Amino acid sequence: MDQLQQVAQGLAATFAPFCEVVVHDLRDPEHAIVAIENNLSGRAVGDPATELGLARLADDAYPQVLANYPNRFADGRRAKSTSVGIKDEDGRYAAALCLNVDMTVFDGIGNVLERFGRYDGAAAPGESLDPANTEGIRARIDAFAAQQATTPRALRTEQRRALVRQLKTQGFMEVRRSAETIADHLGVSRATVYADAK
Repeated sequence: MDQLQQVAQGLAATFAPFCEVVVHDLRDPEHAIVAIENNLSGRAVGDPATELGLARLADDAYPQVLANYPNRFADGRRAKSTSVGIKDEDGRYAAALCLNVDMTVFDGIGNVLERFGRYDGAAAPGESLDPANTEGIRARIDAFAAQQATTPRALRTEQRRALVRQLKTQGFMEVRRSAETIADHLGVSRATVYADAK
């Protein structure tokens, strides 16, 4: 039990202040909590075992590790919990090490990131920050291949030549590093692209 308390202190220090770590002595279920670090639940040393602890006492075959299951603190805050059961030399549950992560902060961070990552489609001017317009070239190649019911790299020689000439006519061969982009997407050399464009 002393060693478990050391483990609890180490975990709590690592994941502070978001994670409560609790050590339960299941041999005394009425006063099971022997250590509580980063107290987020408002419980105290000497408090009784939870329903999960009692379930372990009733069944030695109960899963030893229950990870990342949803939980709630007494005040309603959403939590994510992990419980590790510790057995004695006879294979009976004697203790448990439990971690309870307060998800409130992470929910807030998630909402901020979602809002920050949201696009306003109505305000989009249709510009590209890619000076080589590589995505536009790849999109043209993909569309051409789809019309031929194949993939860019599976185009037959005459199909590939027709595509490259089409790209040249549309002005894509004038774009910087276009030949390299086309060659990479078609799986051919740049020399082949230049030859096809003639």
